[in-house]
Amino acid sequence: MKANGKKEYLIYKLSDQMKGCTKIDAELFKKMDVKRGLRNEDGTGVLVGLTNIGNVVGYDRLPDGSLVPIDGKLYLRGYEVSEIVHAIEKEQRFGFEEVAYLLLSGQLPDSDELATFKQLLYNNMPLEKNTLLHIIEMEGHDIMNILARSVLEFYTFDDNPDDTSRENLMRQSIELMSKFPTIIAYAYNMLRHGEQGRSLHIRHPQNGLSLAENFLFMLKGYDYTVLDARTLDLLLILHSEHGGGNNSTFTVRVTSSTGSDTYSSIAAGIGSLKGPKHGGANLKVCEMTEFLKSHISDWKDESEIARHINGILNKEMFDRQGLVYGIGHAVYTLSDPRAVLLKEMARSLAEEKGRLAEFEFLERVEKVAVETIYKAKGRSKTLCANVDFYSGFVYDLIGIPKDIYTPLFAMARIVGWCAHRNEELNFEGRRIIRPAYKCVTDEKDYVDINSR
Repeated sequence: MKANGKKEYLIYKLSDQMKGCTKIDAELFKKMDVKRGLRNEDGTGVLVGLTNIGNVVGYDRLPDGSLVPIDGKLYLRGYEVSEIVHAIEKEQRFGFEEVAYLLLSGQLPDSDELATFKQLLYNNMPLEKNTLLHIIEMEGHDIMNILARSVLEFYTFDDNPDDTSRENLMRQSIELMSKFPTIIAYAYNMLRHGEQGRSLHIRHPQNGLSLAENFLFMLKGYDYTVLDARTLDLLLILHSEHGGGNNSTFTVRVTSSTGSDTYSSIAAGIGSLKGPKHGGANLKVCEMTEFLKSHISDWKDESEIARHINGILNKEMFDRQGLVYGIGHAVYTLSDPRAVLLKEMARSLAEEKGRLAEFEFLERVEKVAVETIYKAKGRSKTLCANVDFYSGFVYDLIGIPKDIYTPLFAMARIVGWCAHRNEELNFEGRRIIRPAYKCVTDEKDYVDINSR
């Protein structure tokens, strides 16, 4: 057998052996009271820590332990996100910077503090020359990977990369928050240049613009409306923080608990968010929606929508996974407050873009999908549309390419990640996070290599 043939055979053999050694009887988890995915039997998360930062509320727990579904609420440092958003919208201003200040400091800024903070963010948006050149020269089509590699590269330009003092952690937090929009915008323009032969634009951030406006400017110049920018600002607020239990934030807290540097910890969070079950979920909603739009002849016919939803549930249509993407959430029950807030602005944006029929079709799909799932599977779990159900459609309305849907999630969540990292490293009596796994394989006697 030729050398390459031997290698290919060995890889095949190893992968086949892996199939056998990764099997674990699912019943053992129940028998040994092991919480798969750190989830309790009722689907709630296993309590593993305390935080002052964010609170995700989707149900009330009665004295007997049973759960009562309620309208969802998201609190940022104790303030309900809907109150923050509606106050900002009433004043017709941008609010992501205010929310970032709140998450990082625990306090709402006054007007002078907010103005100084905004200027600090703007001053830190430009990239070091070496990082800029690295992004321009970097090959690859995945911007999340480029983002992670760029973050790791910042370590080499930091004079105190391993310093975990409060002042240094705050400096690193602000610099990362400032630079994420620049990296993502430049990386996408490089991708477009390399793969589509389009002109390469390196637009410098503009003083006086909000972070959302500056991102859109660096991405595509002044080809955006005020409503585009305000809607993106809302999305950044809604994605900025979602409690310490979501996968990427927990990843940041786990790596931070070891005392690792900020850049390694944030890169780990990016790797977690990249997963299709986490940050990439809105792309699956978009794919499913496009399938439904192309296969349903009358978008107003709820019975036809229901037939297609049933086809998806029965693994007969779309990706044959049996999942209606964007419906249901690990914590929220009656409603996801982020989806509710996003829908309010999405309708106005759809009207502006002449795509109201698509928005109303999405609303029907949301309604019919929940009803259809209940009929097919019962009401053992209360369902609602989550924020992913509308976010991809809104990004498309703004004119944002799909390659940066998940990077935009990271651009918002970097604030929550940094807030949780700073909390993890600064509360008294902190310990390295180290859960346990129960080994269920049999003990074996070692066999000499010549006797195998």
